[in-house]
Amino acid sequence: MEKQRLNTTIVYVLSIVGFICCCVPLIGIVPSAIAFFIANGKVKEWKANPENYENGQAMNTARIIALVVLIINALYLAYNIFLIFSAGGWDAYMEQQRAIMEQYGIQS
Repeated sequence: MEKQRLNTTIVYVLSIVGFICCCVPLIGIVPSAIAFFIANGKVKEWKANPENYENGQAMNTARIIALVVLIINALYLAYNIFLIFSAGGWDAYMEQQRAIMEQYGIQS
């Protein structure tokens, strides 16, 4: 029986998109979470029948990368939530950001 190859490309692409979008809270979590769940399912298939798949280790590596990107996104989201609450809420946070922009001469 011919061994199947696991397609790691989609997991890597979604992980890269998630990493690029990590500076925008919540946006980067979506592609990285999708990548992680896809990779996790494929790794479970590979571990159930390792003799049927050719590149299971590559999918495991892709899963680890997706998990790292997901953790980075979650930490950045938690950091932004902390900033908003420590400033006193959304309105106070936006006022603080406006004051910083005026300090640097950026008009809003």
